[in-house]
Amino acid sequence: MTEQEKDYVREQIVNAAAMVFGRFGFKKTTMDEIGLAAGKGKTAIYYYFKSKEDVFRAVVEKEAIQLEKSLLEAINSKDSPEDKLKAYVYARMRTMLSLSNFYDAIKNELLDHLPFINNIRKETDQKELEMVKVILQDGLNKGIFQVRDLDFAAITIVTTLKGLEIPLFVENKVQDLTIYIDHLIYLICYGLFKR
Repeated sequence: MTEQEKDYVREQIVNAAAMVFGRFGFKKTTMDEIGLAAGKGKTAIYYYFKSKEDVFRAVVEKEAIQLEKSLLEAINSKDSPEDKLKAYVYARMRTMLSLSNFYDAIKNELLDHLPFINNIRKETDQKELEMVKVILQDGLNKGIFQVRDLDFAAITIVTTLKGLEIPLFVENKVQDLTIYIDHLIYLICYGLFKR
């Protein structure tokens, strides 16, 4: 089997595992279920991955890459800093909604025993903060935004979005997503005070 064929099979397993983990969660998923979903025997799964944790890691890493790619595409599709910020917020919330395994990995404290989870959390947070800082700096340079502390502003925006995840995703208020995001963007861009 060539390296390209091995990569293809590995990708098939990761895609199948993403569906199984998304349905049953990490704890309840078995290697047999992953093998069944991938159309492979459990032995074949172990040829490509050492353990269920190893498969889950591949799934979460893939979804983290998908999130980063979605955010960059959304940001780069806009010209003005305000439109970039709006695109970032919309893309982040919509993409997080579709990445159930990644979301579970970064929110579920029961998965903290998996050493790679905290590393992925930190890397993802850092990348998001850098993206937001670039947008804010562009807005400052163009005289559009007024920000006292760039780092603190980026942390506040990213943290606020994380705070919205629970009422939107866990409490299943997805149909209200646009309303929440529009209101948040308005508050971020225009504040509360009458001008």
